Amino acid sequence: QVQLVESGGGLVQAGGSLRLSCEASGRTFSNYLMAWFRQAPGKEREFVSGISRSGGRTRYVESVKGRFTISRDNAKNTVYLQMNSLKPEDTALYYCAADLSNYDRPAYWGQGTQVTVSS
Repeated sequence: QVQLVESGGGLVQAGGSLRLSCEASGRTFSNYLMAWFRQAPGKEREFVSGISRSGGRTRYVESVKGRFTISRDNAKNTVYLQMNSLKPEDTALYYCAADLSNYDRPAYWGQGTQVTVSS
């Protein structure tokens, strides 16, 4: 089992940047695929980005490509989401998620961190 805690959310102006962090418990962090999801009020939860166990491969939802970068530091049991050129449409509660096998149905979730982008 893995426990996840997100941090780094906040309020920024459009065009600004934030870096989200997700710290995981346990010594088997490197066994997990990691992902970020987000959910805005009244909308379904949306996959944002995922990263392989070693960090060598990543994927992104089309709307954030070129602006967001996911990375991980397995020595620190931490995954990051660097968000640049933020838009008001990025406003959402961002969740960290982990799974041993795939990004689509993560077994473990963090509590979420709020990102608000003003115009």
